[in-house]
Amino acid sequence: MAQIIIALVAAVFGSTGFWSWLSSRSKKRSDESRLLMGLAYSEIIRRSEEYIRRGWIGTDEFNELDRYLFQPYASMGGNGTAEKLMNAVKALPVSKEVA
Repeated sequence: MAQIIIALVAAVFGSTGFWSWLSSRSKKRSDESRLLMGLAYSEIIRRSEEYIRRGWIGTDEFNELDRYLFQPYASMGGNGTAEKLMNAVKALPVSKEVA
């Protein structure tokens, strides 16, 4: 019985179909990651420019931008443009006003 299991495992891992399937899953994840990165980048830029133009940022706005968009974006390898804008946003006065 053990020989049959070993033979089946070897056949699966040795087959090009298995590796093709695994590769297609990897590509799909890569495409999904790029899509998420693009959406996060776009939203970070849009919101940052809005707050910079306005001249201040609300506490809740900052927390949402930083925690839910910028930090995950940066941890996934985001670029320096978003970081530059985030640094400019961090320099804005914080207001408890509701926009």
